[in-house]
Amino acid sequence: MTSRTRRSIDPPILLVEDKDSLRAMLRHALEAQGHAVVEARDQREAEAALQGGRPGVVLSDLRLPEGDGFGVLRAAKELDPEMPVIVMTAFGSIQDAVAAMKEGALDFLAKPVDPDHLLLMVERALSQRRLTTENLILKEELARRRGAPQIVGDDAKLKQVSVALHRAAATDTTVLLEGESGTGKELFARTLHALSPRADGPFVAINCAAIPETLLETELFGHEKGAFTGAAARKPGKFELAHRGTLFLDEIGDLPLPLQAKILRALEEKRFERVGGTVPLQVDVRVVAATNRNLKAAVAARQYREDLYFRLSVFPITIPPLRERLDDITTLARYFIDRFCHDLNKKALILSPAAEQELCAYGWPGNVRELQNCIERAAILTEGETIHPRHLNLSFRDAAPPAADDEDRSPWSKIDLSGSLAEVTRRTLAEVERRKIELALKEASGNRGRAAELLQVSYKTFLAKLKDYGLDGQA
Repeated sequence: MTSRTRRSIDPPILLVEDKDSLRAMLRHALEAQGHAVVEARDQREAEAALQGGRPGVVLSDLRLPEGDGFGVLRAAKELDPEMPVIVMTAFGSIQDAVAAMKEGALDFLAKPVDPDHLLLMVERALSQRRLTTENLILKEELARRRGAPQIVGDDAKLKQVSVALHRAAATDTTVLLEGESGTGKELFARTLHALSPRADGPFVAINCAAIPETLLETELFGHEKGAFTGAAARKPGKFELAHRGTLFLDEIGDLPLPLQAKILRALEEKRFERVGGTVPLQVDVRVVAATNRNLKAAVAARQYREDLYFRLSVFPITIPPLRERLDDITTLARYFIDRFCHDLNKKALILSPAAEQELCAYGWPGNVRELQNCIERAAILTEGETIHPRHLNLSFRDAAPPAADDEDRSPWSKIDLSGSLAEVTRRTLAEVERRKIELALKEASGNRGRAAELLQVSYKTFLAKLKDYGLDGQA
């Protein structure tokens, strides 16, 4: 990425200088290098500019007719502690510049200002700003599972989705991705971002169903220091991190009603306050939302705000389930086989005709995610060069009910009755519990929160059970 390309997505520079001639000279030098500039002549105008839109760098004279550079510095740091501030001062007032740096200024420039030195300092400040934002995002990305695969398949319905993605990407409108759990909605959201003019900006994702309601607001909007017990420092939220990029709100259908009004305001005004804060923050964010719920039905049942639904569904795109893309099943399976063989450092594997036939005959309630997990498991279990049906272990496969008079085909013939009564009971109960959890996940279309409700257990207990039974990759 070239420096000019980077500058095209950088926020503007706030230039605070009361002398018109010097301010004009500095503005021309910055604009000649592709930077956008917002001007202010004193502390009051600078504070207004800070509230109107967050700059990438603040460049301020220390001596101003109203207020001073220290007041500008404090206002900038109050808005965003990570905002780089460069102060300018006369050669004889270097001690003031040192005092400003102790208060958080990044650096200082002695007057008369050398334009080349100024440009180098601004570029360094912008680079530091980008790295700070990228590091915050990468810390969360590193904690996530492996990245989603490429969009693979030639099905006609998938091609329709691709056409819709390209059309939506050219605009800045809000997009709603609808589809069953496991169809790869986040992958399509990332593709939409990559195709858009915001591709060089951040892509920030949050799953609204995976975070407890009490924490979701702070995750979305951030919080101020001391906003609640344990808030030892200010924390930016997902809306701030996605500034000049794309925010992906996954499982938006599970957004609690109290938060829906705040999300609506943030979408309409691009403005919000951190939890515990009073200063409104302006952000430039493109929102892509996703849901596996029928939001129209939720609106009709008064479980979802109608105005928020209409705001989200400006450009709806429906992702087809895997069972409607039969021709893509083997294509995807071979893609995953190649990928996992590479990851596991194994020789290339092939699908036996019987395994291929079983894959195509299966209903795939968990969609592409379930197929991916199935192939990864098969790649690990296969010792030879060929994947057979026994390696697939399709747990949701429908089986014919056993005949009442056929002892060998009854479910009791499959129970291990060895060991003590306590051991048999523990094994049997564990298997029943595992199957009940799988059934609840299937009924909830993979939504863990709703599955926990169906089972009448807490969300924390449900997550622990998923981990105990090795089912945490199925939701």
